[in-house]
Amino acid sequence: MFGALDVSVSGLVAQRTRLSSIASNIANTDTILDEQGRVNPYQRRIVHFAPVGGEDPFGRASPRGVEVAEISHDPSPPRLVWDPSNPYAYRDGHEHAGYVPLPNIDSTTEQVNAILAQRAYEANLAAADATKTMMTQALRLLA
Repeated sequence: MFGALDVSVSGLVAQRTRLSSIASNIANTDTILDEQGRVNPYQRRIVHFAPVGGEDPFGRASPRGVEVAEISHDPSPPRLVWDPSNPYAYRDGHEHAGYVPLPNIDSTTEQVNAILAQRAYEANLAAADATKTMMTQALRLLA
């Protein structure tokens, strides 16, 4: 019975990580410099999930939830905005001279992903509450 609660809790943790990544993406929408002050636009983070393995009472493999497999960087190129007066614009000799590289983050996509992650979090929370209620009722029957 506790396995059902583990599934919901693992979903809560995974969606919280996803929301944190989305918040980081939105916060760095205009970040074009790295830690050393070089022009290196922030790359969008993407959270990847993987099932957590387990065995049922009969020894068969069955998923027991989800975990964050990795957080990767979006490989798409940076957005280029024409602004030759910007001190961070590519200079003459570069194929994109006059353009400023900006992070490859679309705020609309990030907001939609945040809503999806929030709904998934809420669904896992509701499932955990339902599981707790069922466990409480089962304990009352036994007592």
